[in-house]
Amino acid sequence: MAKVGLPYDIDTVRDEWIGKRSDTTRGRYPVEYDAIRRHCHMVEDTNPRFLDPDSPEAQTTHGVVAPPVMVEYFAGQGVWPPSQDGPRLLTQVPTPGDRFINMGNELEFLQPLHIGDHLSSYVKIADVLQKPIRLDPLATWIVTETHFLNQNGDEVAIGRNTLLVHRSPDEVTSGLD
Repeated sequence: MAKVGLPYDIDTVRDEWIGKRSDTTRGRYPVEYDAIRRHCHMVEDTNPRFLDPDSPEAQTTHGVVAPPVMVEYFAGQGVWPPSQDGPRLLTQVPTPGDRFINMGNELEFLQPLHIGDHLSSYVKIADVLQKPIRLDPLATWIVTETHFLNQNGDEVAIGRNTLLVHRSPDEVTSGLD
């Protein structure tokens, strides 16, 4: 987090950061059958829509589709070789503290992921607010949205993440920033 000194002006931070978005990055790998098959076998998912292109279930979606939970995998950069992306947008939002807790993730799936799709994504700051917690009256909450797009620019999913950023107990009691 981009730690800032006190006093902290949440209105200025909100005006500057809400709506900011990262560059769009293209996923390293296209949606492919073998990755879907391996995932399904690993989690013991036998849904024919994901595994059997000749099944009636797969025919309703015009062929095998990826389990929706794989959207982040196919839009991501993989673990190797390491990504050379610059600093993440989320870490640039100024906050009084530098300790963070992931408060929750949710994914909304809008369209199926078809074999051959090539996904990309970008992150947008949806909200920044101050909401006190017992530990820190200046706790800052940052809500981001990750927009997942297919090769046609159609949105296939939206991920929402809420992050709580707070100061250490010593910083709170001593008034340090």
